[in-house]
Amino acid sequence: MKINFQKTHKFAVISALYLSIFTSFCAIFFIKALFNPKQNLWLFGFVIFVVIYIFSFILLQYRVEKFIYRKVKKIYDDISLLESSTFINQPITTDMEALTREVRKFATDKKLEIEMLKVREKYRREFLGNVSHELKTPLFTVQGYISTLLDGAMEDKNIRKKYLKRAEKGVERLIYIVEDLDMITKLESGDLNLEVSEFDIVELIQNVFDLLEMKADKKKITLAFENYHIQPIFVKGDKDKLQQLVDNLIVNSIKYGKEGGTTEVSVINLTKRKVLIRITDNGEGIESQNLPRIFERFYRVDKSGARSEGGSGLGLAIVKHIIEAHKEKIYVESEFGIGSEFSFTLHKANVISKTTDKV
Repeated sequence: MKINFQKTHKFAVISALYLSIFTSFCAIFFIKALFNPKQNLWLFGFVIFVVIYIFSFILLQYRVEKFIYRKVKKIYDDISLLESSTFINQPITTDMEALTREVRKFATDKKLEIEMLKVREKYRREFLGNVSHELKTPLFTVQGYISTLLDGAMEDKNIRKKYLKRAEKGVERLIYIVEDLDMITKLESGDLNLEVSEFDIVELIQNVFDLLEMKADKKKITLAFENYHIQPIFVKGDKDKLQQLVDNLIVNSIKYGKEGGTTEVSVINLTKRKVLIRITDNGEGIESQNLPRIFERFYRVDKSGARSEGGSGLGLAIVKHIIEAHKEKIYVESEFGIGSEFSFTLHKANVISKTTDKV
């Protein structure tokens, strides 16, 4: 802490003035009352005023303020034990107004810090609980099948093959969760570098359609572009990460979509530099109270049955971080029972291509 004593003369000036005026009037009054001199005493009173003022000012400024300084320094020393950078870097002042402002600022900062720590602690507990829950189910599944095989079921060839396949699915789910956790950790810490290139976003979306065709067919959900005569549109970004983003959004639309429903994707020329990709479904939708939290890690809209649909619970959180890593925005609109629409922006590439206002 800097021992740079900032003096304030306001208290000494005002207090010395009061003492001088009071002493001067008292002196004039008593001399008149006791001696009744004929000469004018105002000059004498002025001399008394000046002498008392100087004496009082010196006394108050250097004695009283020294006393206050010791007390204030004790406050600074006590607060500096809390490692407050605000106070450690501030010179000591005996100006009560300045000190009050500093203490109030310190108290406000500490209050905000405590509230933030409480929020982080709550988030940490929820996160650990969610990770534990997500890992526990496949672990117990794998353990159950292997234990059954070790207890004697291994002799039956059909049961052995069936249980080993189920155990393999449990291991695949564990790997999926761990990979998603690794991905989101790197995205949040900024350790994941983007490999930016120029590519056709329409082709990328079509590739995702082809990969998820069988998954969609199981629920008889149609995957399609809003406009069937779509033209190539080139954008800039990390192709692999953006394919994962589109994959996660379309998988979600299938997972929560109605049987026999549709998932439509449209690509819109938003501005000269921006493209908007919109993914719309007519599934179950999201209730309004859940919308602010859907991009949180492990947050489940349907607490009871969502886990039966699989997934790591990190899909939308990864989507949000991939978009933010590209310095773009993602939006969501949903009406419960009608469907949901996720949309995000991307930067256009410097490639001349034939595009329409809406494709």
